[in-house]
Amino acid sequence: DLSISHYLWYSINTMSKKVLSADNQQERPMTIIEPWYIVGFTEGEGTFHIALYADPRMRQKVKIIPEFHINQSYLRISTLNEIQKYFGCGYIKQNHGKNDYDTTYVYVVRDRDDLLNKIIPFFRKYPLRSVKNESFLKFAFIVEMIKNGKHLKKTGVKKIIQLAYTMNVGGKYRLRKKEVLLKLLESSETTR
Repeated sequence: DLSISHYLWYSINTMSKKVLSADNQQERPMTIIEPWYIVGFTEGEGTFHIALYADPRMRQKVKIIPEFHINQSYLRISTLNEIQKYFGCGYIKQNHGKNDYDTTYVYVVRDRDDLLNKIIPFFRKYPLRSVKNESFLKFAFIVEMIKNGKHLKKTGVKKIIQLAYTMNVGGKYRLRKKEVLLKLLESSETTR
């Protein structure tokens, strides 16, 4: 196909010129991280997650915490620092502080205002290209449901649980089964 070969020729030719004129770019510090670089990093190492916990103090007995994460080895923690600086929010911590063998760090944004005003608008402007975008869209919908107070009613919490369990490979890595949370939600209604 002529268009594919032309594209490949152009890409290789352009990259070769950039490499030759880079003056050893890898030794120069990155001044401003590019938005599409963050998107690519998120494609590989990021997660849009809705944490769900049993909590008897909550009206519906389920605590809902939306979180945006990017994981990375301690060797590239500077990239996490650049991403944090770009967004101007969130924090960086050891991924599994109690595990001596885990040397990864994680950039976390939990603050609802930061999610609504920084993270979600960013990924709407610079959309993900993989199936991870589906999880992002559900994440954004859930955060907006919470903003609108839908998490205060049983029907809203039920919808959030159902949606959250369709994110990130269908909730494959969740520790708690969806049915446990739904049962807890039902029992919160009978105790009133």
